Amino acid sequence: MRRVVVGSAAFLAAALSCLRFGPAVAETSADAAAVTHFLFFSGADVWRNGAFTHGGFLWSYQGLNQDGPVLKLLLNGGLYRYRAGGNEITGSQIMGAALPGWRWHRPGLEVTVFAGLDVQDHRYRPDDPGNRLRGTHLGARGGFDVWYEPLRDGMVTASASLSTIGKSYWTRGAAGWRFFDALWLGPEFHACGDDIYRQLRVGAHVTSLRLWSREWSAGLGWVSDSDRRSGMYGRIGILMRR
Repeated sequence: MRRVVVGSAAFLAAALSCLRFGPAVAETSADAAAVTHFLFFSGADVWRNGAFTHGGFLWSYQGLNQDGPVLKLLLNGGLYRYRAGGNEITGSQIMGAALPGWRWHRPGLEVTVFAGLDVQDHRYRPDDPGNRLRGTHLGARGGFDVWYEPLRDGMVTASASLSTIGKSYWTRGAAGWRFFDALWLGPEFHACGDDIYRQLRVGAHVTSLRLWSREWSAGLGWVSDSDRRSGMYGRIGILMRR
């Protein structure tokens, strides 16, 4: 009997651990002079078979524009659904991670690698005893984020995250062009899954839109998966530097 082990729920759990908004597009002289140590973030992700919210922060000991150790803490929760044994199952997930790592910063280039603890709790209605994610699980998570600006007004970014829980993975690639010194706009591609489930997303993103002393990110596109469920996805995120 085929079952979704991590499935759609894994997407945001892994995605937010790779959260990256990129450098602020239009920094003031005061922004450039200030030493910031924290990135606080939150957001939401919705598609036809699930909805999740998340929050957390990234702390950099030397400052976000310097090389040095970092610590990422995050919390994620939401609902997703799948079919098993002819039944429609609704799963709820709470996920948390503590991810120490290292950050390298160069003009136009930032690289962060991380590895640490991953905790997930899954519950099902009606109960699905055959799903091996049922209950609480402790595992390890690792990955990387890369942001590169090869052109003055062009960027590419890549991220990946892998967890030992369900052997799940998440990857994202995107490119963008700077518009009006106010935001990045371009295509994005996501691939995620586990040992029996796969999901692909293709869409467009807006990144680092600065409003009300915050940085906003959004994505919209098309999702398909190995369970032959296709539809639109949408996501939104907000970040604050301190």
